[in-house]
Amino acid sequence: MDQFTINLLFVGASFALYIGIAIWARAGSTSEFYAAGRGVHPVTNGMATAADWMSAASFISMAGLIAFTGYDNSSFLMGWTGGYVLLALLLAPYLRKFGKFTVSEFIGDRFYSPTARLVAVVCLIVASTTYVIGQMTGVGVAFGRFLEVSNTTGLLIGACVVFAYAVFGGMKGVTYTQVAQYVVLIMAYTIPAIFISLQLTGNPIPALGLFGDHVASGEPLLAKLDAIVTELGFNEYTTHHADTLNMVLFTLSLMIGTAGLPHVIMRFFTVPRVADARWSAGWALVFIALLYLTAPAVGAMARLNISDMMWPNGGIEGGAVTTQQIEEEKRYDWMATWQKTGLLDWEDKNGDGKIQYYNDKNADMQAMAAEKGWTGNELTKFNRDILVLANPEIANLPSWVIGLVAAGGLAAALSTAAGLLLAISSAVSHDLIKGSLNPNISEKGELLSARIAMAVAIAVATYLGLNPPGFAAQTVALAFGLAAASIFPALMMGIFSTKINNTGAVAGMLAGLGVTLVYIFLHKGWFFVPGTNSFTDADPLLGTIKSTSFGAIGAMINFAVAYIVTGMTKPTPQHIKDLVESVRVPKGAGEAQDH
Repeated sequence: MDQFTINLLFVGASFALYIGIAIWARAGSTSEFYAAGRGVHPVTNGMATAADWMSAASFISMAGLIAFTGYDNSSFLMGWTGGYVLLALLLAPYLRKFGKFTVSEFIGDRFYSPTARLVAVVCLIVASTTYVIGQMTGVGVAFGRFLEVSNTTGLLIGACVVFAYAVFGGMKGVTYTQVAQYVVLIMAYTIPAIFISLQLTGNPIPALGLFGDHVASGEPLLAKLDAIVTELGFNEYTTHHADTLNMVLFTLSLMIGTAGLPHVIMRFFTVPRVADARWSAGWALVFIALLYLTAPAVGAMARLNISDMMWPNGGIEGGAVTTQQIEEEKRYDWMATWQKTGLLDWEDKNGDGKIQYYNDKNADMQAMAAEKGWTGNELTKFNRDILVLANPEIANLPSWVIGLVAAGGLAAALSTAAGLLLAISSAVSHDLIKGSLNPNISEKGELLSARIAMAVAIAVATYLGLNPPGFAAQTVALAFGLAAASIFPALMMGIFSTKINNTGAVAGMLAGLGVTLVYIFLHKGWFFVPGTNSFTDADPLLGTIKSTSFGAIGAMINFAVAYIVTGMTKPTPQHIKDLVESVRVPKGAGEAQDH
């Protein structure tokens, strides 16, 4: 059986499972559509949250960015996991206790203002739509490779699949679909990693193999990798080279952006009790850790395998891979397959029959290239988003493992896309239409408007996904920055401060969102249209602060504006202060007693 047929079997079987679950758990009421009837078990919710959380950015893109940068991109790991802890400890239990369906509804009630609710809807839609672009980018990459079609065709196919099971199932259908998707994606991520770790280090646990010895050379794996990449003119893999200020701001932006992401917060509205929200957060962290502890090993081992394939005889002096090897040897078949997607390419620029892969921007390598007659790096395109999906093929693993990874990559992208689309649709139907435009809308009409809003969001995200502002994880980082600058401060002030009033909250959200959005557009193009940017992340507007890191600055502006405006306007009414206190203080708690 050929690889294409095996891929179809794995992907087809997983999709049949997802759509079957969506039909079985089809939402019949607004409570089921928005919050799964508030009857989800904490372990089930933890697994669904993990699938919702571990998107195409985590599964497909993160390890690729770590692989080609090394230590400096460990901020993705630190920011996303640290942010989840913030969310679990500071927000989830209190929001569940408040008892609303959506984040916007909480903000509207806490700040006693329809305007605050409306602004929260706008913030939510902007952040979530940007996030969905990253997911659709991952969907296009995965479908393009495993159906052996162009990236664009893969993206359109993926959009149709998301539409089929997210629009009809609602939160109830998506919850149980995401449980299945978690099982698929975690197996697809860890099984190849175990195989590759055994090949390279003899250790079946990738996280431990990363710090073990390279079997072929007897050297520590990371020392071997450092030696190879520096020989090719790249930065040492295990040391810090990036700007420290930008790295700190980026990590902080990911952390607080995580805690402000509406599609993850919505998951905590689905459990029966406040205690269950805490337990489901704990379980989700366990399930997330299984992938996040493996990702650094996947990145490092893949980089080592790539380098070894391009210089198969041990480095520069051993000679580069020949075009004949790429065309004739089975272990290079993956290159021709990925070339069809438009995400991988090479060119024998100097006509010597070899493909030299090295850092042609390094001055020392330029001198060596001139001496040897090289005319630049000949691995002309290697999209970072393909690395995890190509990893089993690069390591020459069995066909069934490649098929499993195909299903896992799609599960990761589709699960988060569905959660984000639910957040967008509930914001439009529940908060905008029912909350502001048509409060008397029937439950049937509200469900219909939610599904229409989701369909429109899919169409917009698909269109923007055709020309994304970066790799999947980089696009997602922009969304985290927007959530950090707009939603997170409003939630924190809404729960932990009785002083902030409606005017302050609205002004803070608008200031944080506006400044961050403008900064991103100046660097990535207005509304992400290519060629309309005035700056680049290589040469930012403010010192060394890249667009992906600006969310932390936006959040500071949000807090500052909210407090300043609150001090200049009417104080918060007493009944709202009492409401905030009731959310924070456990039911039945009395005054402290002196004994």
